[in-house]
Amino acid sequence: MRPIQMVDTKTQYLKIKEQIDTGIHRVLDSAAYINGEPVQAFAKNLSSYLNVKHTITCGNGTDALQIAMMALGLQPGDEVITPSFTYVATTEVVALLRLKPVFVEVDRETFNIDPKAVEAAITLKTKAIVPVHLYGQAANMEEIMAIANRHNLFVVEDNAQAIGSNYTFADGTVKKTGTIGTVGTTSFYPSKNLGAYGDGGAIFTNDDVLAKKLQMIANHGQEVRYYHEMVGCNSRLDSIQAAVLDVKLKYLDEYIAARQKAASFYDKAFESVDNITVPKTAHFTNHVYHQYTILVEGINRDELSKYLSSVQIPSMIYYPVPAHRQKMFAAFGGADYKLPVTDWLTERVISLPIHTELDEEQLQYIVDHVLRFINK
Repeated sequence: MRPIQMVDTKTQYLKIKEQIDTGIHRVLDSAAYINGEPVQAFAKNLSSYLNVKHTITCGNGTDALQIAMMALGLQPGDEVITPSFTYVATTEVVALLRLKPVFVEVDRETFNIDPKAVEAAITLKTKAIVPVHLYGQAANMEEIMAIANRHNLFVVEDNAQAIGSNYTFADGTVKKTGTIGTVGTTSFYPSKNLGAYGDGGAIFTNDDVLAKKLQMIANHGQEVRYYHEMVGCNSRLDSIQAAVLDVKLKYLDEYIAARQKAASFYDKAFESVDNITVPKTAHFTNHVYHQYTILVEGINRDELSKYLSSVQIPSMIYYPVPAHRQKMFAAFGGADYKLPVTDWLTERVISLPIHTELDEEQLQYIVDHVLRFINK
């Protein structure tokens, strides 16, 4: 049996090695390492895949969030509603721009932001909502957009973990996550479903005026070289990463299907196990399984993780400390928040290996050892 990894990027690479190597060597031959033709080609192809008018590439997913919020003209002290149960980058950017993060509760079954909690948190200072499509499925965007429209708020989708996921509206309309809100963002960190071989990110919008502003902010606030119209930053997707991503984009749906197949194996193995709750997928979305995250009850989650490690099975806890309990947010009253569902989840979630290269032998080995620990 091949060694089990949380994400097997090397085996995935070997399957498309010729195409990847050809793309990289074309960049090397052109010597256009920054803003070369592959960057424009990838942005165009990703826009087509997502059915969105504009894709603005950038240096990483955190930059994507920062640039998006800068382009919306948010001012210091403005409140931004965000889940606390998320990776810290989502909320870190809010604080970095001197905005005020307002942490709200998530749904205990889907792990995504709770629209009722969003509406309850709105004040006169609220300017934006940042739903996170956590672990690979969409937040309830139809309700969130309705709330945003009622209160004239921006919606910034954090789509770093769910690129390729579909959202189905009540009228049957289907849109890709990241293309529903005012602006969407994503990360191309190597472990993502669409991962580069280094850092990278992108921003999506159907708004022509906003797209131009996003592009300028990502490029030092300039449209014409050396003429800087606004304060911006330096955030670029390099040509080599774009070449890699353009190849991998062709396989994204295939990669999603492979992850879903692995998740189905886990689901069947664990569906009747009292100590385990398998991931629940909301009726309005499909799950692309950036992570396969279970809830465990009646057993020691941390001891399970240690046991799995002892038999060469990696696992991860995403996330052991929610944002509102991080020291960095103490100044925003983080300790004063009462988010029982979030706290409950942080004590029970554990993510098992999930990626495109898992085979049945590996999956069975993982399942057998999880059950062995539970039944010992």
